[in-house]
Amino acid sequence: MNAILVAIIGLGVFVLGYRYYSKFIAERIYRLDPNYMTPAHKYKDGVDFVPTNKFVLWGHHFTSVAGAAPILGPAIAVYWGWLPAFLWVILGTVFAAGVHDFGTLAISVRNKGQSIGTIAEKFIGRRGKILFLFIILTLVLMINAVFAWVIANLFITYPASVLPVFIQIPLAIWIGYAAYKKNMKMLVPSLIALAVMYFFAVITAEVSWLQIDLVSYMGGEGAAGLFGLGAVSTAFMVWIIILLIYVYIASTLPVWKLLQPRDFINSHQLTVGLLILYGGLLLTNPTINAPATNADADTSWLPLLFITVACGAISGFHGLVSSGTSSKQLDKETDARFVGYFGAVGEGILALISIIAVVTLFSSVDDFAATYSSFNDANASGLGNFVEGAAILAGGLGIPTAVATTLDTSVRLMRYIIAEIGSEYKVPSLTKKHVATTIAVVSTAALVLIPEGPNGFGSGGYLIWPLFGTSNQLLAGISLLLISIWLKRQGINYAVTLIPMIFLMFMTLYAMFVQVFFEWAWYADGSNLLLFVLGAIIFVFAIWIVITAIQALTGKFDDELAKHRNDE
Repeated sequence: MNAILVAIIGLGVFVLGYRYYSKFIAERIYRLDPNYMTPAHKYKDGVDFVPTNKFVLWGHHFTSVAGAAPILGPAIAVYWGWLPAFLWVILGTVFAAGVHDFGTLAISVRNKGQSIGTIAEKFIGRRGKILFLFIILTLVLMINAVFAWVIANLFITYPASVLPVFIQIPLAIWIGYAAYKKNMKMLVPSLIALAVMYFFAVITAEVSWLQIDLVSYMGGEGAAGLFGLGAVSTAFMVWIIILLIYVYIASTLPVWKLLQPRDFINSHQLTVGLLILYGGLLLTNPTINAPATNADADTSWLPLLFITVACGAISGFHGLVSSGTSSKQLDKETDARFVGYFGAVGEGILALISIIAVVTLFSSVDDFAATYSSFNDANASGLGNFVEGAAILAGGLGIPTAVATTLDTSVRLMRYIIAEIGSEYKVPSLTKKHVATTIAVVSTAALVLIPEGPNGFGSGGYLIWPLFGTSNQLLAGISLLLISIWLKRQGINYAVTLIPMIFLMFMTLYAMFVQVFFEWAWYADGSNLLLFVLGAIIFVFAIWIVITAIQALTGKFDDELAKHRNDE
């Protein structure tokens, strides 16, 4: 199979989806109003609520959701053959992710810029809201802990990457000042900043004394570090502490001072990476030798495919970004289509090239089978296969990622959630910005550093990471269910959200049931009591929320909701 043809088909579907389907949703379903006063204007505070140019906001939104996940998930999922992964990415992006990301942004804009967790109270009551916030908080804590470890590991393994990453901070602050205080356009300064970062990346790769290598400073891998730890473990601890101090500051600063301009720079990085990869595809014109479907797979793609590929098809975390930060910065309601739906398309484009990079790596079906001999092997080698395949496509290109973005954005989201819980339980101190952020940062540090994780010191977040796939997709499914209720109450056809919701909830609950009760339970081989307990709690909460939401959707609900009617 010719890889260029596969790319053309995939990109063509994305273009048609954005051009026609998203327009239909914007005009006939979500009914965007260009004259509607968005929360960014109504509650403008210069900190979280900041009216923003749609291209800048798209950059902030896109790089907040497009980390390593849309690369890694598809690179693992090709284990079942390239065709199932391709179809899920393409169809999932157009009919699920775009609808979900766009919808959570639209519903938040119409509800004072509140997060999807807070909005839940209007549709499924206070109890459902609390259960939903628990799932959200667990998910965000997992993301914070694991990404802290990933970035710390990146800095230790590739010390030349530290300076280019950190030089971006003052550059972003300068761009934010120039844009919001001097009324400069952000595009040219951000391109200059990108060039400066690339310059430092080249220089630090060649000049060893510019590489911030904490391990070598302490005498190498076998040397002793601090507090009885080895040099590598000490370096992990130091980097994680530095990262958490940074995200504390970044998540409490006004969004225009750092996050917006920095993410706009990162959006250029992602765009350049995608252009290089797709350009390399055109130049190399590779053939797909991997099988379309893998008949020898040791585990079924149903339902695992739909939790393995989340970002790049549909992801609940995107709804948190849409309703948690992006909705507070939307200048015009009609911009929601570009920011939300096209943001999902951007992730789909990244997931598509990840599939192509991996499946064009192999010279034969036997070569593929040797590498992807089991699902465990696929998990272990997926990311490395992408790097190697991308290098072939683009002459040694590394990973076009914006991992650091997700960390401080998710800490900001966690701060909002903690504040919402404080408001719910009438604990005023929790609603204060610095108190909520401190709790978010300290709880992340505790999960990262206190328990011994499966990947050594500092990897405590990986203890609960197996819950990420199902928890993330449950969040997306519940969000689609809430949007369906919102549309129904307005007398609007809600099939566009209901159909993907039913599909996603069935697959996710099916997968979670198998994991919790057949893989992690005390009576199963390879049981894991921690995952079983947390997974069972989340599973029961999800079932409870779904039943409550279905009652609300069908009009069979108690009088509690009468106090929470949508006030539109």
